[in-house]
Amino acid sequence: MSALETNTAINMKLIIVGLLIFFSIIFFVELQPGKPEVTYTAAIAFLMAFWWVTEALPIGITSFLPIILFPVLGVLDGKDISDAYINYVIFLFIGGVIMALAMEKWDLHKRIALKILSVVGGSPFRIMLGFMLASSFLSMWMSNTATAMMMLPIAFSVTSALEDVYGEGKISAFAAGLLLSIAHACSIGGIATLVGTPPNLSFLRIFEIIYPNAPEISFGQWITFAFPITVMIFLFSLSLLYISYKPKGKIETLDASFFKDKYKALGVVSAEQKRVFVLFVSLALLWVFRSDLNLGFIRIPGWSTWFKNPKFLNDGTVAIFIAMLLFIVPSTKKNEALVSWKIMAKLPWHIVFLFGGGFALAKGFIDSGLSMYVGGLLTSTGNMSAINLVGTLTALMSVLTEFTSNTATTEMLLPIVSGLATEIQVNPLLIMIPVTLAASMAFMLPIATPPNAIVFGTGKLKMIQMIKTGLIIDIFATIVIVLMTLFWGTIIFDIDPNVFPEWAEQSAKVITH
Repeated sequence: MSALETNTAINMKLIIVGLLIFFSIIFFVELQPGKPEVTYTAAIAFLMAFWWVTEALPIGITSFLPIILFPVLGVLDGKDISDAYINYVIFLFIGGVIMALAMEKWDLHKRIALKILSVVGGSPFRIMLGFMLASSFLSMWMSNTATAMMMLPIAFSVTSALEDVYGEGKISAFAAGLLLSIAHACSIGGIATLVGTPPNLSFLRIFEIIYPNAPEISFGQWITFAFPITVMIFLFSLSLLYISYKPKGKIETLDASFFKDKYKALGVVSAEQKRVFVLFVSLALLWVFRSDLNLGFIRIPGWSTWFKNPKFLNDGTVAIFIAMLLFIVPSTKKNEALVSWKIMAKLPWHIVFLFGGGFALAKGFIDSGLSMYVGGLLTSTGNMSAINLVGTLTALMSVLTEFTSNTATTEMLLPIVSGLATEIQVNPLLIMIPVTLAASMAFMLPIATPPNAIVFGTGKLKMIQMIKTGLIIDIFATIVIVLMTLFWGTIIFDIDPNVFPEWAEQSAKVITH
């Protein structure tokens, strides 16, 4: 039997196991007497989670289950659940991906990475710093997976040059540390922006679904809050990795011309790279300064206030506007713009559908009453102090995300966490935001994130190396996220830990009735 046939047979068994448990919940479990929709939603959630985690079916296909099962079981109308699959967050993601693909098409991402390394690189510490800066910066705007893949060949060329000069034995540990630094930086950089990692976008939309009357969370607000967290975890991870994997014995600084030569090999900056870069910077600035930025000590008015209806403009509007310009602004090739329709084939549609499935599931959680039911089961946590409550939930997500899909886990847990917030009368943002950030803080296992899997797949890392430093960074990241949420996030998002906000109260009344 071939490997393909073996995988097909395993997947078929997983499909059957998932269905058996699904029907067992439907027919033999009653979570809330008189409200079968609560049980049905739980069964659907389990089936989706099981197939997502095992990938018995492609994750994009599994994400279509709500369109079928919610109407069939009488939980939600097919039209209503279908509407959950397309919204401004989806367009925010699509616009960001088109920009990332444009950067990749014209090698702008490689030029940015090598430029950073040519400025920073030299000694082993500065080389690691350069790789982490490049990886984290690019991951703020483009796929963490694509960033890791792009940085790997550059890392191999650096370690190869060091091996030629100093011998493999002297720098083998450093080579492993360099690979880990790339994987870690991709995850760390991704949390800084709303488009940097899928869990952030999942949070944005699920929060809006559950709390339609809540104040908008803008791109600028998020980066103001999350960027300092990124910096702290970045510096800790850099220090720990260098101390753990620094070269054996004394190693002289790598010739400064190494990265400069590689940068020069790219040739002169092309007109296309200049145009894409201008649009990229414009996109970032328009996102950051769209809404008012309240830094606590100063309030910066957003450019959207220039328009008659500022609330009509959102980050998805900006993303699609710049994406359209990429299709309009010409390249130097005859009758060709910076990007063409062919680039749309490279969009990760499975992630788009995963988002949609998660949003649909979140709507089912709320409308069926399942989130309130689960929240009621967790009301004992209401006796905890704010720091213990946030710390417990953040740590729980950090552990879960080591073994499961970050995005799928986020989309499963956030509705439950919101139900808990309602039950214990705490501001939902106080626990939803740190749980979302923790979803991306998975450094221990190869299966935890795509960047982890990519660097582990090189065969140059041992599992124990990844676990040893990953566990320490996981713990540090959890502590930083919790403390920054309680002390910095409460300022940026106007959270009073002791007050259940009116917009959350309104949503709770709608769900109850």
